[in-house]
Amino acid sequence: MTQQATQTARAVRRMTTSGLGSAVRRSKPLSRAGMLEWLFTRAFSGLVYPQIWEDPIVDMQALQLKAGDHIVAIASGSCNVLSYLTAAPVRVSAVDLNGAHIALGRLKLAALERMTSHDAFLRFFGRANSRDNVAFYDSEIAPHLDAVSRGYWEGRGLDGRRRINLFANGVYRYGLLGRFIGTGHVLARLLGGNPRAMLAARNLAEQRALYEKHLAPVFERKLVRWLVRQPASLYGLGIPPAQYKALAADGEDGILGALKLRLERLACDFDLRDNYFAQQAFGRAYAQGADASLPPYLQPAHFEDVRTRSAAVSYRQGSVTVMLSEQPAESCDAYVLLDAQDWMNDADLTALWSQITRTARPGARVIFRTAADERLLPGRVPAEILDQWHYREEQSRELCRRDRSAIYGGFHLYIRKGEAR
Repeated sequence: MTQQATQTARAVRRMTTSGLGSAVRRSKPLSRAGMLEWLFTRAFSGLVYPQIWEDPIVDMQALQLKAGDHIVAIASGSCNVLSYLTAAPVRVSAVDLNGAHIALGRLKLAALERMTSHDAFLRFFGRANSRDNVAFYDSEIAPHLDAVSRGYWEGRGLDGRRRINLFANGVYRYGLLGRFIGTGHVLARLLGGNPRAMLAARNLAEQRALYEKHLAPVFERKLVRWLVRQPASLYGLGIPPAQYKALAADGEDGILGALKLRLERLACDFDLRDNYFAQQAFGRAYAQGADASLPPYLQPAHFEDVRTRSAAVSYRQGSVTVMLSEQPAESCDAYVLLDAQDWMNDADLTALWSQITRTARPGARVIFRTAADERLLPGRVPAEILDQWHYREEQSRELCRRDRSAIYGGFHLYIRKGEAR
């Protein structure tokens, strides 16, 4: 299986790189901008998000899911895709340019088919740091996993070990984002801060005090100011060059001010005990205990629903626009676009929204996020398309304020005009 797994993993990576290149590259290859786009494509072609960084509770408040709804969602780490199953028995079509994210989603589905206890599921995908997970994969999951996903997880990383071993070593410390957070911890400690100290806070007042002591001063250091001015330094957050420009323009202090504001929100605006995003950012793992904050799909109360409803989830690698072009008219009820539109030019946005509008049932909901606090679509997507949608501005701003991940400047909700079914 080793040679076949290696060949399969390489094929998945080539497909990922090709798809991302089409999505990201806008500049001449030999220009500075073109080189930055190439570097981002390379950085983003492996596993990026072991955990997705959009709050599924906010998503579900916006989407108002009901039994039988068909959701089209960008997969990313699949935390949201599976969490939507806790709201109602829905059908989810998950799509992603990144083959590693597709392999992660299919791994979760295969595990749900074979696991009968929440403890085993939480050990594998919540704690993700036990050799028992690898043993369970080899004996119970691998024989039932599709060949492409199996090839990815049994392929070998730069350390020469099979990728499935990430689940024995704390998978959330890996992937592009996990390594970025780890690097941030090292840098903060070298500069006199300590992100992990945030976990000692017992209330919001203590969170504010610890933030002012351990995190805020780091942004005043010359090294940090220089680093954040380099677009490539933020590739670990999944921020492509075009999104970097939008983020840099979102506020008076440029990119440094935007990043500091987002970290301050994460550290100070939500009770850390109820915010698993903050637990991952400051502790690099989910908290433990009966009342620990977890993504909905990992919570014990939802295990049976997630397990029995997961058969209605499907994955495919590719572009959401192409996927939608193959769907019948008026066949979808909800769309989850994450922040993908920040990557797109006007032609890409118009093509996407043409397919969304064609496939949306009356009353369908579209949600997405933007790095900056901007509407994004008006003036870039033709009015004859947008006029078929209601934009819920006040509700969007309120939902953005509730998003515990705290890293986006805008949350946006559009609803298809017409009487919902």
